[in-house]
Amino acid sequence: MPHPFENLADLALSIELLKTAIDIQQKIAICGDYDAHGMASTAILLRTLRWLNVPVDYAIPSRISEGYGINQRIVEEFYREGVKLILTVNNGTSAFEPLARARQLGMKVIIIDYHEIPAKLAPADAILNSKLISESSPYRVLAGVGVVTVLAISLVQQLGKTQGLVKSLLELFTLGILTDIDNPPPLIGINLLWMERGLQQLPESKLVGIQALIQMRGLSNKREALSVEDVRFHLVKSIEAVGSISDPQIVIELLTTDNNELALERAMQCEQVNQRCEVLCKEIEHEAVAWVRESQINLQPELVLVIVKPNWHHGVFKIVAPRLVERYGVPTFIGTYEDENWIRGYGLGISGFHVFKALQSCQDLLGKFGGHKIAGGFSMPAENLKAFQKSLNQFAYNCL
Repeated sequence: MPHPFENLADLALSIELLKTAIDIQQKIAICGDYDAHGMASTAILLRTLRWLNVPVDYAIPSRISEGYGINQRIVEEFYREGVKLILTVNNGTSAFEPLARARQLGMKVIIIDYHEIPAKLAPADAILNSKLISESSPYRVLAGVGVVTVLAISLVQQLGKTQGLVKSLLELFTLGILTDIDNPPPLIGINLLWMERGLQQLPESKLVGIQALIQMRGLSNKREALSVEDVRFHLVKSIEAVGSISDPQIVIELLTTDNNELALERAMQCEQVNQRCEVLCKEIEHEAVAWVRESQINLQPELVLVIVKPNWHHGVFKIVAPRLVERYGVPTFIGTYEDENWIRGYGLGISGFHVFKALQSCQDLLGKFGGHKIAGGFSMPAENLKAFQKSLNQFAYNCL
């Protein structure tokens, strides 16, 4: 592997910003994300900075009331708490207004992300986004958790304090890289190398939270490396459930605590939430299948399935949508009414159907939307539902 400084343009600058903050004991804050990928990434940075005895805090936006990414409320809260340096994790590249406000308030900003590059980058002192790395670079495959890990390891190497930390970071990296249900990072190159190391280390992990989760999921008797399936369908599944319908702080505390009792308590909470999440998913899937059957929708002329029903929990759409796509074989958009006038939803595509471009094609009908080739989220006025469905089908006719 070439040195990451040669491949990540702002990595050296990011290290200098962090070293300056550490030297003068400035408060640092992390804005993470509520999915398992984002929570593992946040835990990596928290563990690293606490290892270096840096005053650090974090915030994760509410999935229910705020949605994805850093926002104005979080920026203002950081400012009131005396934060001098903000690190966004798995978000921030397109958060123009909140980060412009942060800079206006005199805070420095490092964006750590892997999402698509918008036409207008958010203002920041440094941007570490794998989409900005040359396509010929072995670091191009990094997801957000990988970019965070490169930054964390580079920082402790620069400070000569790697001993006893790096193994734990690779274990957290492994939890992060095996998430992203709708847009899994490619398990090749550095992703594969670090994941294989993490799988080997997990059974004997020194992180009490990981050990508690392993115990709770019945994997304690495994002394050899855990498999990808063990991690994805046991450990990560519990973590993802918390991010979907509960408080991400449960997971952050699980992955960053060194207290055995707290770790076991948080692992039990993860398992309880996971069971509740599975019940929710089955209920929504059952209702969606019943709706398709009762409406007698013909999925030959209707190339896209759009289902919107009241009283569904949008936090589990990311889990339910793949089941419906597998059942019906068409791009599927599911949503619920936040109130009688507004819909919030999630779409998952199939080969040949680019979800983000599909949403762009009907953006005049939408409020907020975002995503990538495979999946995306959206909101819209309820009165636009029929026009939205017609527009998606027109898009599908042109590409499928």
